[in-house]
Amino acid sequence: QVQLVESGGGLVQAGGSLRLSCVASVSIFASNPMGWYRQAPGKQRELVAAITSAGSTNYADSVKGRFTISRDNAKKMGYLQMNSLKPEDTAVYYCRVVQYWGQGTQVTVSS
Repeated sequence: QVQLVESGGGLVQAGGSLRLSCVASVSIFASNPMGWYRQAPGKQRELVAAITSAGSTNYADSVKGRFTISRDNAKKMGYLQMNSLKPEDTAVYYCRVVQYWGQGTQVTVSS
């Protein structure tokens, strides 16, 4: 059974930082792109950042310059470093590999 498990969410003040992690249980991780998504209350889920298996990245305009996505294929792990957090970054954050999703981790940024 494929599993993706996120961790690292929490409550932080505006301007603070968090690092999210996603561990995959399957070998498909290394050969596929990985994405971080988020969903705020009452809003649609949106792509925050993505990284190819080779390490090429792209970001939503709203997080460019503040968030950094990375991966360790040997460990089957992905990361999202979030700096200069804003209240509007508050959401449940999910990792995704092909059709598989994690359960999400809550990030709350207080003003």
